[in-house]
Amino acid sequence: MHGQLLPVLGGDPIPLLKTHLIVGRRERCDIVLDYPNISLQHAELEFRDGYWRVRDLSSGNGTKVNDEWVQEKILQPGDTVAFARYVFEIAYALDPALPPPPEQPDPFGRSLLEKAGIAGNNRGRSQRPSATRSAKPKSDTPPSESVSDDADE
Repeated sequence: MHGQLLPVLGGDPIPLLKTHLIVGRRERCDIVLDYPNISLQHAELEFRDGYWRVRDLSSGNGTKVNDEWVQEKILQPGDTVAFARYVFEIAYALDPALPPPPEQPDPFGRSLLEKAGIAGNNRGRSQRPSATRSAKPKSDTPPSESVSDDADE
């Protein structure tokens, strides 16, 4: 056993028997939470490099770690993980010989427009002219001559 999920509001612990688990409402899932607000395949739990990770599988009601919405997050022992509104505490032993997990960038820290390079900072920004600018075609005729102050000479 690689740890367990402890229901915060009481109930039987769920043993984490494999290193890769799917949580969802579908009977084929490794951890079945048969509630209407749980997606058929709600989230994935993976034990890798000595740490449990949770990844939301585009669920309808989301996944939270310690009351914060996440797409993917490394779980520390004692963290709470919520699938929709069903909250569990994860319990497992850390290997003291392992280094701490790498910092994960916040996937919601930047907007999709910033990630695409078209908003926020100018780094990586496309240099295309704005669609509101109109490009004038070049003309073979010279611009109209203007009157200059040199006309008296």
